[in-house]
Amino acid sequence: MTDKRTSLPPGTSGHRTRLRQRLAHDARAVEDYEILELVLGFGLTRKDTKPLAKELLRRFGSIRGALDARPDELLAVPGFGPGLLSLWQVLRELLTRYAASALRQREEIATPEAIARLARTQLAGCPHEECWLALLNGGNYLIGWERLRQGNISTVPVMPRDVLERALLRKARGIILIHNHPGGRSRPSQPDISLTQGLEHLAPQMGLRMVDHVIVTETDCYSILQGRYL
Repeated sequence: MTDKRTSLPPGTSGHRTRLRQRLAHDARAVEDYEILELVLGFGLTRKDTKPLAKELLRRFGSIRGALDARPDELLAVPGFGPGLLSLWQVLRELLTRYAASALRQREEIATPEAIARLARTQLAGCPHEECWLALLNGGNYLIGWERLRQGNISTVPVMPRDVLERALLRKARGIILIHNHPGGRSRPSQPDISLTQGLEHLAPQMGLRMVDHVIVTETDCYSILQGRYL
C-alpha cells in the first residue's frame, strides 16, 4: 500500500530529474517557472511545485518580484507556508552577500549606483525602515556594509554622530548612507535632507568623505546628494 505522506505525486520525481538534466545541459532553455519549481522543491520535497511556481509568477510578475515580495504577500499565496518563507529569506541573504562580496573583493568600485543595487537586494520587501552604512577606503572600494539602525514603518532614528563614530571605528575614508522607504516614495523627507547636510558639514572635519545618501524603495533608488534617480 502506498504511503501518501512520503510519496511524491505520480511522475513528479521523474519530472524534477528531467528539469535538472535540462538545466545542466542548457540553463537558458529552462523557463522561469521551472527554475522556481526546482527551488520550491527544496522546501516542498513531497509535493508537485509547478502550480505554486506558476502562481508566484502570476502574482508577482517575475522571479525578482517573487523574491522581493513581502513576507505577508508570500504567506497569502496558497501553499506558501513558513518553511518556504525561511527558504526565501536564505536565498535573499545569499544574493545579498554574493553582491557584497564582489564589491569587497575589489571587482567593482563602490559607487552610489553599485551600493544602491546592493541595498535593493538587502531591503526589498522590508516592512520597516532600516538604515545601512557602506564604508569605503581611499580608493572607493567597499570595506564594510553594516546595518546602522532599524526603525518602524515610517522612520528610522539616526544622528550624524552614529554614522561618523562607526566610520572612524572601521578606519573608513568614505561613507555612503542608505535607507529604505517601505511606503514606496523615494523622495527624501526633511529629516533625510537635514541628516545629509549635517554629515556633509561634519565628515570633512573628521577626514571623511560623505559620498552620498541613497533612498531605496521596491522600484526606485534616489541620490540625495546628486538629486536624481540612480
